[in-house]
Amino acid sequence: MSSVRHPSDGADSGDRPEKPVGRFRRMLDRLSSSQEELHSAELQQDAEAAGCTKIGDCGDRQIVKVTGTLRTVTLRPRAGVPALEAELFDGTAALDVVWLGRRSIIGIEPGRKLIASGRISMSHGRRVLFNPKYELRPLGQE
Repeated sequence: MSSVRHPSDGADSGDRPEKPVGRFRRMLDRLSSSQEELHSAELQQDAEAAGCTKIGDCGDRQIVKVTGTLRTVTLRPRAGVPALEAELFDGTAALDVVWLGRRSIIGIEPGRKLIASGRISMSHGRRVLFNPKYELRPLGQE
């Protein structure tokens, strides 16, 4: 009987370190992921680092602190009152942020990151945060 081991029989698997395989796998995952998936993962990491609740985990009537990027900002009157609406996305889900009685707010623009806190409500199946406390994230962190 021969004591020669073949690489295919798994006998030498302890000879090779696992780290390069892990790094290679992460690199392949990044290369095969779409730009949107990478952006979503980055936003989720930002939310976790800031100690915020993921929008996808927010329930009706829950008081939350969320963070993300504003996708859209529009002026949409509600019952004859001006209302500035923005869609906040954190990589897990979207949330409508509405400032009643406002036509515009300096710094509230698409692509801007912010932290918002308040009570979630559900309107037409979407999460909405009315008149939240908010903090604009510095432009250098975008």
